[in-house]
Amino acid sequence: MAETNTKNGKTSKILVIGSSNTDMVVRAKQLPRPGETVLGGKFVMVPGGKGANQAVSVARLGGNLTFVCKVGDDVFGKQTLALLEKEGIDTSYIFTDMEEASGVALITVDEKAENCIAVASGANANLTEDDIKSIEQVIDNADYILLQLEVPLETVEFVVRTAAGKGKKVVLNPAPAQSLSPELLADLYLVTPNETEAEMLSGVRITDERSACEAAKRLLEKGVEHVIITLGSSGALYAGADRMKLFPAYKVKALDTTAAGDVFNGALLVAMSEGCGWDESIRFAAKAAAISVTHLGAQSSVPNRSEVESFVQ
Repeated sequence: MAETNTKNGKTSKILVIGSSNTDMVVRAKQLPRPGETVLGGKFVMVPGGKGANQAVSVARLGGNLTFVCKVGDDVFGKQTLALLEKEGIDTSYIFTDMEEASGVALITVDEKAENCIAVASGANANLTEDDIKSIEQVIDNADYILLQLEVPLETVEFVVRTAAGKGKKVVLNPAPAQSLSPELLADLYLVTPNETEAEMLSGVRITDERSACEAAKRLLEKGVEHVIITLGSSGALYAGADRMKLFPAYKVKALDTTAAGDVFNGALLVAMSEGCGWDESIRFAAKAAAISVTHLGAQSSVPNRSEVESFVQ
């Protein structure tokens, strides 16, 4: 499955560290208000979790992947391992928690493809610094490290600090939104927030392209080397030391946006690991994300390489 980095003739390795959940998804006419019961339609139970979604995206798109997460010793955990193995993902570095249950997410999706999500983190909340120390060789062997915030922040900080100290390119998808220390941000090669997350990290309310540029500028000033703010149907804004550029989104009929950001991040890392420049990498990621929103569910919506390469708006 590995691709050769055409820029330097070697295979670039991607390490994803993060969460794994089982998603229980109900489609409904509208999202329920507090105290309201909404009669829904189709129900599906599919594998999810931001870390696993991004790992599956990397695997299906041809990346050279190592995945680290923690699951419970239960039916959901065993099912997760089986499904990851079916994707061709090595499960050697997936920990099993004998006390906590596997993570579960309850998701409602409305007719406009908007969603609301409640997560019981379970074993994800027990992925510790000691776990990572026990397999530190996976960081040594990686070129790119991709993280999210559905595992303990202390663990994320340890990985970022360790990987940056080893000269690795660390990419953080800062979801779900929370405050991050200046030290963590300064160690990042790339941060990929959505509008909400970018607002929290930068202090700038995003209402248009100009305010998105200002938010990106603030993040660069905090020491992040590169910034990509995903703006949903408005596209994605890239910001680096020498330029900013807005990439329009591909227009499709959205069915479910649940894992669009995860697919974008996974696809982005695959393209980057193959030596593609920022423009090509972002367009590849945008295509993959556009395809994903036309399908229901998280990992069930992740496209394969041929689908992305043959995508025509």
